[in-house]
Amino acid sequence: MSFASDNIAGASPEIIAAISAANAGRQPSYGADGISTRLTQLMCDLFEREVAIFPVVSGTAANALALSCLVPPWGVVFCHADAHIEVDECAAPELITGGAKLAALPGAHGKIQPETILARLGQYRRGDQHQPQPAAISITQSSEWGTVYSKREVEAFGELARSQNLALHMDGARFANALVSTNAAPADITWRAGVDILSFGATKNGAMMAEAIVVFDPKKAETLPFRRKRAGHLISKMRFVSAQLEAYLSGGLMMRNAAHANAMAKRLADGLCALPGVELACPVEANGVFIHLPSPMAQGLADRGHVFYPWGALAGRPDAIVYRLVTAFDTPAELVDDFLGDAKACVVGEASV
Repeated sequence: MSFASDNIAGASPEIIAAISAANAGRQPSYGADGISTRLTQLMCDLFEREVAIFPVVSGTAANALALSCLVPPWGVVFCHADAHIEVDECAAPELITGGAKLAALPGAHGKIQPETILARLGQYRRGDQHQPQPAAISITQSSEWGTVYSKREVEAFGELARSQNLALHMDGARFANALVSTNAAPADITWRAGVDILSFGATKNGAMMAEAIVVFDPKKAETLPFRRKRAGHLISKMRFVSAQLEAYLSGGLMMRNAAHANAMAKRLADGLCALPGVELACPVEANGVFIHLPSPMAQGLADRGHVFYPWGALAGRPDAIVYRLVTAFDTPAELVDDFLGDAKACVVGEASV
């Protein structure tokens, strides 16, 4: 009965089978196994170039370690005010980078704009030892408000980064959902658009615990083995993480899972928007629905056992609470329809009173 998060879902059967298969026999440790070797080639194929891959078990580790390669301890990372690295990672990016500063910026629907970054850049004096120095941009794909950066939008960040001598990081915790939404090739919305490092997420889309740092220029990854070990994320039995990612990238599982989650989010949003008093806070472009529900409806749904979270307010209407509902790779259509039926019943009940 929950739309609280895609993290509450289990793992795809294909992922569980891959973990079980990896349990057979003996394999070299610390990523020297055959599965990890195959994974590297799969990632190279996916992104159509040579890449360096560093599996980890959490998105926090992926983001913090990726940024540590791009930013000195005195550097500044420009990100959205709602970005995970700003509000949900307990200062891990600051810790692992050795003290880099996050500059949180506003932006509608969870997305920052290049011109906002450019304006903030003017507040820093390059080369002044008294000030932190601009070093990187981090964007989230899809965003914390369920919106997606188009190929052209990512390219605009890439152009800005190059012109200002900044690195570009992408937090891809829901990267597959964005791929489905944009119908773009993975290479076209990452390195071809100017992204230097991607935090590649799989856990939210059917893996058990599998993320990866993808470095598009292997030369820039020279320090990552040491950074990962120092941070406690060099896993001795790496094959079990690599096996999840190998299965995720094989047989269309990644895109199939994301397509289902996105479709369920659209089904949910379309059904809710047909009810009186309901209003979307932003477009539904991935697997998150951010929507204003009238208070009686929200309370009635909660009373019926549905779980979802408040997520701010509608723009310009501080009293209009926005709720976040997230679908997953395994969300049944019947669950969506049950929620919609209960939401409709709340409207009918309110009218009868």
